[in-house]
Amino acid sequence: MSKKTVWFEVGENETMDACLERMKQAGYAAVGRKEEPLFEEIDGKPVPIRQIVKFKGMKLSE
Repeated sequence: MSKKTVWFEVGENETMDACLERMKQAGYAAVGRKEEPLFEEIDGKPVPIRQIVKFKGMKLSE
């Protein structure tokens, strides 16, 4: 049996703790994390703006 997983992205004005609480309220537990940079092109060159953080959530059994 496959367990359902969903990726939750930390909002731009949200703390990681708030995202984890949002996951918990939705019935998910964090089982993984990934980060990726967000770039913007300025003067023809890519410039990092911020990190995008995502948590992999696994559905809690009921």
